[in-house]
Amino acid sequence: MQNIQKFLDKKSKLPKIIVIYWPTASGKTSLSIDIAKQLNSEIIWADSRQIYKLLNIWTWKITEEEKQNIPHHMIDILDIDQDYSVGEYKKEAEKIINSLHTEWKIPIICGGTGLYIDSIIYNFDIPEVEPDWDYRNKLEELRLEKWNEYLWDMLNKVDPEYAITLSPANYRYVIRWLEIFEKTWKSKLDLKWKSTPKYDVLFLTPYDWDRPKLYDRINARIEEMFESWLIDELKSVLKLGYKKTDFGLNTIWYKEIIEYLDWNITLEECKNLIKQHNRNYAKRQLTWFRKYKTSD
Repeated sequence: MQNIQKFLDKKSKLPKIIVIYWPTASGKTSLSIDIAKQLNSEIIWADSRQIYKLLNIWTWKITEEEKQNIPHHMIDILDIDQDYSVGEYKKEAEKIINSLHTEWKIPIICGGTGLYIDSIIYNFDIPEVEPDWDYRNKLEELRLEKWNEYLWDMLNKVDPEYAITLSPANYRYVIRWLEIFEKTWKSKLDLKWKSTPKYDVLFLTPYDWDRPKLYDRINARIEEMFESWLIDELKSVLKLGYKKTDFGLNTIWYKEIIEYLDWNITLEECKNLIKQHNRNYAKRQLTWFRKYKTSD
């Protein structure tokens, strides 16, 4: 709280926000709750998974009891079959931030999706590149034939600096950036411009740079998720009529479980793949978040 008080006492022409970041299973949630209680504020989630309804165990979504009466925003806002762009997230999150500022509250942004966090703290945009539906359809056909990792490898060959920030599961983003490269022959990062930050930002993280410990926590969390009926959650979602290819399901964890339910892999293989893919995802998060300056 000493760092936070120094931040609050510091004069600034920009409105203040607090950003709590770092990888999955690093303790962001409990830290955000503690700070929100101290500041009588509210939490805005920056998580591309927790925006989806019904996927509670899979996304390790905070429970009502865990919220401790702290208002949480940008959770459970979409049905599983709905797509959602960064621009849409930015627009909605900024409405909430502006509303909290009018109440003299310091918004607390918490999450592990770096692109969502960047969309809030920077004035950035991507130049308009008209969609090429023929090219997109070709990539989609290729994806269905050879799966997500193949498209990610294509992006990594032409734009490795940006590819490392994306999970192969985020194939919609991968396809879009391949399309941009096809049209401009420039990296997506070259096309994005950033001005000075929109806010006076205090960056905080609970991560202690002990990667083996983080990986152990990820493995333990996944075991706990299976014990909490993760497979049954997926079955219940599919029974409601959602398809295996819907946006909310086409990502880490559920893809592997679907492979298990289709008898393509064993349960143990399923667990090991999920653990491996989540460790890889955490590694990409670490790469992205190193650019944020954490306060001493």
